[in-house]
Amino acid sequence: MLKTSARLLSLLSLLQVRRDWPGALLAERLEISPRTVRRDVDRLRELGYPILAVKGPDGGYRLDAGTDLPPLLFDDEQAVALAIALQSAATSGAGIEEAAARALNTVRQVMPARLRRRIDTLQITPVEAARRHPPADSGVLSELGAAVHAREVLRFGYAGAEGPPRRVEPHHLLTWGGRWYLVAWDLDRGDWRTFRADRVTPRGPSGPRFAPRDLGDVAAFVAERFQGGSGDWPCRGEVILGLPAADVSPYARDGVVEELGPDRCRLILGSWSWPGLAATIGRFDADIEVVGPPALKDAFAHLARRYAKASG
Repeated sequence: MLKTSARLLSLLSLLQVRRDWPGALLAERLEISPRTVRRDVDRLRELGYPILAVKGPDGGYRLDAGTDLPPLLFDDEQAVALAIALQSAATSGAGIEEAAARALNTVRQVMPARLRRRIDTLQITPVEAARRHPPADSGVLSELGAAVHAREVLRFGYAGAEGPPRRVEPHHLLTWGGRWYLVAWDLDRGDWRTFRADRVTPRGPSGPRFAPRDLGDVAAFVAERFQGGSGDWPCRGEVILGLPAADVSPYARDGVVEELGPDRCRLILGSWSWPGLAATIGRFDADIEVVGPPALKDAFAHLARRYAKASG
């Protein structure tokens, strides 16, 4: 009986590796007869595994998707990777923290002792950003992901926006800065748009199917949109810092740093707002000479008054 159980696990492992398996090849890999393969397949079916018979010259078998989730079989590295991913789920912003913790506990209970020790010694402490973003609803994410996959027009209400529901062709569901976003072609505005998933309320049913549009590099598109929409930040200024360029460059993000001498450099940097830009530049512990524009000088003066008041 033990030999049969071990053989069933080996058969299940093989069926999970590739889509179709000829019966003769399975028999060869397991070193058993084709008749025994057929009997073992029947046993796995009785245990709830939906294994289909594949027609063809060689015949064969395929592990199909079923209505229930049967027990799964992972190799050692897959099991460890799954446990690490579940520990990191708290920072995903998908609202699945509790479900991930329960899933991790379930996975850990059925792990052999050698793998459980590896997981227990690799404890990850997920630390969220200081500015916590509203989590996206996992049900909404599923609906958005399904619309992207099916290439179906999506209708939804958008928090903070007045008027009728938005009508879009959804193309990508992605994360940026701890938030979930939908990248879609807005049918009413005739342009690409990004929508925060935590503000979306889908309005069913979904619309007709559409042919995918060419967005190009989605990462470059999103980076551009979050820098003001035109490939640049809405606020960009220039200063001279009393620091070597080598000390500034690692912290300049997408800014431009030019060496002016052993202890001076020029920094051109962008931000969403002038006070935000001034505060970012103020992180450098150095004398600052503002080259321009005047709005950046005004922002430094505004912060100076605020900081002087805070100092009492």
